[in-house]
Amino acid sequence: MLTKKRIMVTGGAGFVGSNLCRYLLEKGSIVDCVDNLITGRRESISALEENESFQFFETDISDPDFVSMFKENNYDEVLHLACPTGVPNIAPMAEEMLVTCSTGTDNVLKLAHNNNAKLVYTSSAEVYGDPEVFPQTECYNGNVDPVGPRSAYEEGKRFSESLVSMYAKKYQVPARIVRLFNTFGTGMSPDDTRVIPQFLKQIRLGQKITIYGDGNQNRAHMHVNDLIQALMLVMEKGTPGEVYNIGGSTQMTIRELAELIDSLTPMPVDIEYRPHFIEDHGGRLPDTTKVRKLGWAPCISTTEGLLEMMPNYGVMTHEPDLLLFEESPKIQGVS
Repeated sequence: MLTKKRIMVTGGAGFVGSNLCRYLLEKGSIVDCVDNLITGRRESISALEENESFQFFETDISDPDFVSMFKENNYDEVLHLACPTGVPNIAPMAEEMLVTCSTGTDNVLKLAHNNNAKLVYTSSAEVYGDPEVFPQTECYNGNVDPVGPRSAYEEGKRFSESLVSMYAKKYQVPARIVRLFNTFGTGMSPDDTRVIPQFLKQIRLGQKITIYGDGNQNRAHMHVNDLIQALMLVMEKGTPGEVYNIGGSTQMTIRELAELIDSLTPMPVDIEYRPHFIEDHGGRLPDTTKVRKLGWAPCISTTEGLLEMMPNYGVMTHEPDLLLFEESPKIQGVS
């Protein structure tokens, strides 16, 4: 008989974490979900708690007793996602972000080391800051202000990456780093502060869509199901100590995103522009050559993902007569 893998998912009650826990359970793993619920939601995992292979632990990875709490659990793998997210949360949760990325990540790495467990750490495209190079490759060092308004998240993630790299080199922990670009999909909280759920919430409430700045900021969105496939592939085939970008390949401005959502719903949509509440980044576009060489490619377009997601947020949909934005199969960063 095959022995089930025992896997810890930190930040498992968040958007990506809850989808990941569900996927792992479907694959037959034993899953321990850890979350302090600062931005995660118990509702996201409530259905999973009926599964005897799932256990939820409401605790903080920064707790001094974290490692001893789980020392007898013999984990095979750790997927470390824990960290408050959302640009509006950077100022009010700056301390929590920094402590999670430093003390918290160190605790998780100690746990993985003690268990001889493989680990994948989910970093962020924020480590590139406001990039001056397009697309961004893993060897690009970024354009980051260490004391700027976004530094708690940017520098927190950069420090976590340094910790992971150190554990991989000094202690031979089989740990990999993935840098996630903009991700969306079913399971995002209606109160999530990221752009797509905010747009959908405003449409459902009959409000104008709010775009901060001029709307020319570029992003490349990726569906959460594609992200999960990439995480599993990096866990299985990635090289310890290496960094892998994971993100979409179709660049779209925030204004174009709003117009695309408008084209997918019969509900009236108006747009209003406001000054940005924080220093923003002009664009992001990942070079995903490294993860594609492992065998990954995104399968779900932004349009398909939105059409799947919108009814769950109370927004009616219809098939567009004409797609405003052709989502090309051209792969960014691959010659």
